[in-house]
Amino acid sequence: MPLPKLPKPPDLEDIFSVIDKASDAIETGLNVIDKVADKFETAAQKFGPPEPTTPTGATESQKEDTSEHKTPPTIQEPETMPQTLPVEEDIAIACVPCAIGHVAGAAKLLNEAIRFRDDGIESNQVLDDIAGAIGELNAMERVDLTPERLQRTPGWERTIADEALRESRKLRHRLEGIGSMDEIEKAAADTESYYKKLNRQWYRERFKYLGSDKAEAISQRIGD
Repeated sequence: MPLPKLPKPPDLEDIFSVIDKASDAIETGLNVIDKVADKFETAAQKFGPPEPTTPTGATESQKEDTSEHKTPPTIQEPETMPQTLPVEEDIAIACVPCAIGHVAGAAKLLNEAIRFRDDGIESNQVLDDIAGAIGELNAMERVDLTPERLQRTPGWERTIADEALRESRKLRHRLEGIGSMDEIEKAAADTESYYKKLNRQWYRERFKYLGSDKAEAISQRIGD
């Protein structure tokens, strides 16, 4: 059986001719692309790049133009602090009610010491109570009834403060030289009596100073 007849291969000249035509077409296309790109570049240089927009859609230049017409913010001057008057370090008047409290504290401590008389004058409880009473009197003399305070105390109260100061010094020296439980008992009774006297005297004089009606009311309340 005879073999089929193969087709005749294409002529090489025809192949090269087709390749040349394709190359020419490609080169022509590239030239066209280059020309178009040049035109775009020229236009971009002339008009400039498109400006970025803000989230609201306005361009940066529009945003700047708008900001130029805004009213400049008002600069607030720092608030001026009100001038405060200097605070005085101390009123510097004698505190007679405070003195009365110290005398009452001393009387209470001495009464407490008598409760432990069976333990003896050298017991810790008795010695601590005596020391506490002396501390109360020291505080009254060196804090509440100092000379500076006494000088600025009103006349009706100054007499009471002077007397309280004298009595406090006498009682303090008495306690500093105490030698027996009997002496402590006598000092406790005298301190309690003086506390009541000082308290009543101050209240009476105070209400006299404020008015006769209040003086009479306080006199009836506390008795003689």
